[in-house]
Amino acid sequence: MPITLARSLLDAVLASELGSSEPDAGNRFSLDGLTLGPATEGGREIGIRRFEATSLRLAAGALALEVGRLALYKLVGQVRTDAGRPRLSGLRAANAELSGVKAQGLLMLPTPATGGLHAPPAPAGAQAATATPTTEIAGSPWSLGPLAGAEGSLQAKIVDAQLLFDADVTVPMRQGQIDFNDASVEHVGPDSRMGVSRMGLYVDAPNGRSYLYQFPATPVGGVEYERRGALLGPFVSDRGKLRLREFAEGLLRQSRAGLALGFTEQARLLFGRTALRGDLQLGDGTFCAPGVRAEMAGRAEGRNAVRVHSEAVGRGLTLEIPSLSLRHAVLTGRGTHLECDEVTGSLTLRLFIDNAQPRFAFELANAQVTGLRL
Repeated sequence: MPITLARSLLDAVLASELGSSEPDAGNRFSLDGLTLGPATEGGREIGIRRFEATSLRLAAGALALEVGRLALYKLVGQVRTDAGRPRLSGLRAANAELSGVKAQGLLMLPTPATGGLHAPPAPAGAQAATATPTTEIAGSPWSLGPLAGAEGSLQAKIVDAQLLFDADVTVPMRQGQIDFNDASVEHVGPDSRMGVSRMGLYVDAPNGRSYLYQFPATPVGGVEYERRGALLGPFVSDRGKLRLREFAEGLLRQSRAGLALGFTEQARLLFGRTALRGDLQLGDGTFCAPGVRAEMAGRAEGRNAVRVHSEAVGRGLTLEIPSLSLRHAVLTGRGTHLECDEVTGSLTLRLFIDNAQPRFAFELANAQVTGLRL
């Protein structure tokens, strides 16, 4: 009974089918302070002072997830018996602790028609991916509220650039906005300038203007285009601005094809020779993605600061949040609705290309959760 109940508890909490990559060592459970209330038509109430599981490997759809340790405290749930097996129909936990959480899979973007998540198609001739987890969960509108108050800067080093020389690029972000009048592209000789026109993001170099990202024919949100001098003269008087939240949300709502086609061939070559680092302090605000909704909080205490680094942007990018702080988080998928009052922890997210496919890998070194409800 306790082992069956433990497996049922994990299946319910994580909306997954429980398995083990190492049968001799994996999936260990312990229960302390188990109490059972009287049976009713709605089932039986169960109380557990502490539930702990270690060395877990879980599968939710095609997504594989490893959990080093999961501990739940002061659990109260409703248990129903289905075909002789106990099933949880509802669960509350005062708090939870997680460590050693790892997952990876294909990076998926929503399609405009459905809002669902889909893996991007492999390019012609690309090697087929094997044994790579993907996931599809319920869609919801994109909202990137924390970008509205973002502060920080990105520094890039472009080696042997088509700007004639190696280039050092600095892009500051203030109050959720990039002002290209403040961005710099430094190299030997006259420096280049970055900006944004109605055609897209560009660099004006000694050998002329080159576009890094070209906009579609439809209007792009969050953009203040460059302005020229009197009578449309050749000199740019204002390089333009990007409001990060509106611009990023607009790009995410485009189709996958639209996102991919925006990058020019020159930009793809440059990204392969571009190292990147930077620090970004996110603001407080609501974050929504397909199947996920949460409120980022704690900016005044330095929470939700992001470290960005990459040896070559064209091959991958790593984002680290040493002090993640979320409130009122909601996760939905596979018929499960999970809520919690607060989540804190340390998160590392890696985006990379493998077999011509964009992929992700994340690691949650440790996390604390309060007010968990299923």
